[in-house]
Parts: sequence; structure tokens; C-alpha cells
Amino acid sequence: MKRIIALALASFIAAPALADHHEVPQDTVDKITAMLTEMNCQMDPDDIEMEDDGYDLDDVICEGGNQFDIKLDKDLKEVSRRAE
Repeated sequence: MKRIIALALASFIAAPALADHHEVPQDTVDKITAMLTEMNCQMDPDDIEMEDDGYDLDDVICEGGNQFDIKLDKDLKEVSRRAE
């Protein structure tokens, strides 16, 4: 039982360190935010997720109230857009 508790505690402590591995750099967040502003869109920067092949933007709200999930490649070029 002590071993299970120790493993659970170790994974709880390590989780934030693992989450930082995919933290989006602030300069990239700024570029994405500027790009969305030009598109008349906005989103919570906390909803930008780094993926192996680029970035996933969740809950992007655009002019007219339309909401999308947008995927960008590593060069911040839009590769897909899905309406929600």
C-alpha cells in the first residue's frame, strides 16, 4: 500500500514538469494572437496547445460569433478549421 501511495505521489509531483514540456513559448503565443486579430478572431491564449506537428487552437471566436477549432503547422500556417 505504501508503494502505491509513493507512486501516486511521485506522478502527481512529476505531472507539472511533464506539462511544461509542451508549453507554448510566449513569442509564439504573441504571433498567434496577432494572426487571429488580423482574422477578426480571438481566443484565450491558454487554449493554445503545442502538438508534434504544430499547434491546436481551441475555441477560437471569430467575427459574427462563429466558433472554431483551428490547427496550425509549425510555421503557423492554417492547415484545418472545424466549426463548433
